[in-house]
Amino acid sequence: MSRSDPSQPADAAPAAPAPGADSRPASRSPEVPETRERPAAEDAAGAPPEEELPEAPPAEVTYDEAFYPARPRALRPRARRNQQYADLKPPFEPDGRNRAYVEWLRNQSMLGDARILARQLSGQAGMWQNPYAHPSPRRAVEAASVWFTAYPLGLMTAPGQSFLAAMGDPGLWETFERIGIDAVHTGPVKRAGGLKGWEYTPSVDGHFDRISMAIDPVFGTEEEFRAMCEVAKEHGGTIIDDIVPGHTGKGADFRLAEMNYRDYPGLYHMIDIPESDWHLLPEVPAGEDSVNLDRDAERALQEAGYIIGELQRVIFYEPGVKETNWSVTRPVVDTTGQVRRWVYLHYFKAGQPSLNWLDPTFSGMRMVIGDALHSLVDLGTGALRLDANGFLGVEKGAEEAAGWSEGHPLSEAANQLIGSMVRKVGGFTFQELNLSIDDIHTTSRTGPDLSYDFITRPGYHHALVTGDTEFLRLTLRQAMEIGVDQAGLVHAMQNHDELTYELVHFTTRHKDEVFELGGQELTGAELAEQVQSTLRERITGEAAPYNLVFTTNGIACTTASVISAALGISDLSTITEEDTARIRDVHVLLAMYNALQPGVFALSGWDLRGVLPLRREQVAPLIAQGDTRWINRGAHDLMGTGPDAEVSASGMPRARALYEALPDQLADESSFARRLARVLAVREEHGIATAALLDVPEVSQRGLLVMVHRPATGRLQLTVLNFSAQEVSGSVRSAHLETGARITDAFTGEEVGTVDDLHSFFLTLPAHGGTALLVEPEVQPDDA
Repeated sequence: MSRSDPSQPADAAPAAPAPGADSRPASRSPEVPETRERPAAEDAAGAPPEEELPEAPPAEVTYDEAFYPARPRALRPRARRNQQYADLKPPFEPDGRNRAYVEWLRNQSMLGDARILARQLSGQAGMWQNPYAHPSPRRAVEAASVWFTAYPLGLMTAPGQSFLAAMGDPGLWETFERIGIDAVHTGPVKRAGGLKGWEYTPSVDGHFDRISMAIDPVFGTEEEFRAMCEVAKEHGGTIIDDIVPGHTGKGADFRLAEMNYRDYPGLYHMIDIPESDWHLLPEVPAGEDSVNLDRDAERALQEAGYIIGELQRVIFYEPGVKETNWSVTRPVVDTTGQVRRWVYLHYFKAGQPSLNWLDPTFSGMRMVIGDALHSLVDLGTGALRLDANGFLGVEKGAEEAAGWSEGHPLSEAANQLIGSMVRKVGGFTFQELNLSIDDIHTTSRTGPDLSYDFITRPGYHHALVTGDTEFLRLTLRQAMEIGVDQAGLVHAMQNHDELTYELVHFTTRHKDEVFELGGQELTGAELAEQVQSTLRERITGEAAPYNLVFTTNGIACTTASVISAALGISDLSTITEEDTARIRDVHVLLAMYNALQPGVFALSGWDLRGVLPLRREQVAPLIAQGDTRWINRGAHDLMGTGPDAEVSASGMPRARALYEALPDQLADESSFARRLARVLAVREEHGIATAALLDVPEVSQRGLLVMVHRPATGRLQLTVLNFSAQEVSGSVRSAHLETGARITDAFTGEEVGTVDDLHSFFLTLPAHGGTALLVEPEVQPDDA
């Protein structure tokens, strides 16, 4: 399963200091614990004084004026989280009996900030100016059609420049405008990891184990974040942030929950085990704060009635490390002096306790909604990525069946609440959710506006390495049959994760359904295994030892290294200028597949610079426990501002880049960035992003892919791609093509053919080539 950014082990972090290490509280007297100073008017009215709030940005109409012609322009709500913390420090004992420590935790908690934000927003007229009930994928695509997916740990900046300052640089946004990029997904930049006593501990999941609404000092400041949003707006762009509705890290909120403080235990799926049954619990190793339950302990606690036991699958399964989805804490002293041990759920790593969306306190819901509003109405973003949002409901299974944890109705309901709240303040959401196509379709009806394209992503990689688009065409048709709107998908090239090939659609709900591939009838499970084994054989091992398998989820690689493997390059150190040109041609082909279809097109710095994987010895400590994805997260310099740097500010080693820095590429017509800019210009000119996919017809050559679209103009558009390494000539046929219609090339304007009586025309494409075609209906005498 492609998951948001996985783990950076605490004992294997890059060279950067631990987040927050330079901002620990100073020593205070234990007799008079100092509480947070609240803004003057907060206790009375729930909002800071007016002068402390930012100027409200110019409002934009985000509702359909045809339905609401008499309404005034929307006033965007605004609010600020609390930013004044108690000034406390050791040597006072960090446990529940120390009022100073409890207050310090409370003042940093996300649940506390959510309460402050909510009190400022309640009753504001701006909270009612936008429609919110239904997702609007095309409106989201119109707002932000082409995304740059950033990775804070890997982006190289100018000396002394923070990640956020670099992403807010006007020169970068001018470059993005020239290419056709109109949004930046920042990736997670808020404080993450955990707390051990008074000390911050590093992230165990690439900053997706959030513990605060505060920006992590490693990446910049809140002022730099707001400035980035303003620069983006000046260039017609949008900033997309992340929230994690499924879990947190072990920060202030989790530590208060362990202490049984107020309604904090309601945040998590955690069960207080009475001391009389501690014999059912394993001992926690010295120096650790929890230990994973093995299968026997899980079963014993289930039989005793404490937990629901086994779930549908164990994500990131690792013998001796994570054998179940449950862990148990060490003995913890609560605020009354009682010693407790808790068993808690975590779908992912032990440092990511799962949030409870149906606790009577509704603490989890309040915290997540507050986090979303902080990003939108305090920092100024326009959209949010929902991480791991398919795991928000869990229920006891029937009799001996595993617990119900995927495709649960509560997840759908929770996603509708989040998506609706974001739309209510004028933003949009997207989900990176690798479930079956059916589940993606279901969540898209009421929840997020957009979904990540896990449907065809493995398909186009399979087409590249085999030169055969049959499986890719099968996945596209499956999505059409189930009712997925391609315009509601985010079609992405490389991001921080592995090349995902779990093929959940075929291995879960449709595992026994029969499909046809390569002239064989295969069950869904057999089909998935065949595709996975083909990708492993062609992209890893002897064929490409520079790419590594990542558990059962996929393959750690970059787009450039997948292409290298497909071209038969087994040693990256031997790549020549001629090889680079071939890699670039294929890279443009893959960009055309993702960009010349309805929906969002997303790519990263690893794509823009043609980055190759790191050697495994460069990140040996990070991959020691099996997380091989660190090889595909090498540091890269987009703008050429740090040519001599060997590591990023976060300590990631610099990776080899096949393409020049963006300013140099834009001066070269044959470069990847210039060719990409032309593709994106055609996409924009002909409204492909918001079109509808009508047909994925059969093809005359196995390497061909044809997609027939209807843009809003009504004139048909065809994307025709050749995934094979040979020139191909053949017929393009579709029932949607009218006899006599003229076919023109959208890139050159030249006429390339006329539709015959069989609703087809003839076309020749070079190896790994592609084009966008326009269909001009035959002019009838009456029309003339």
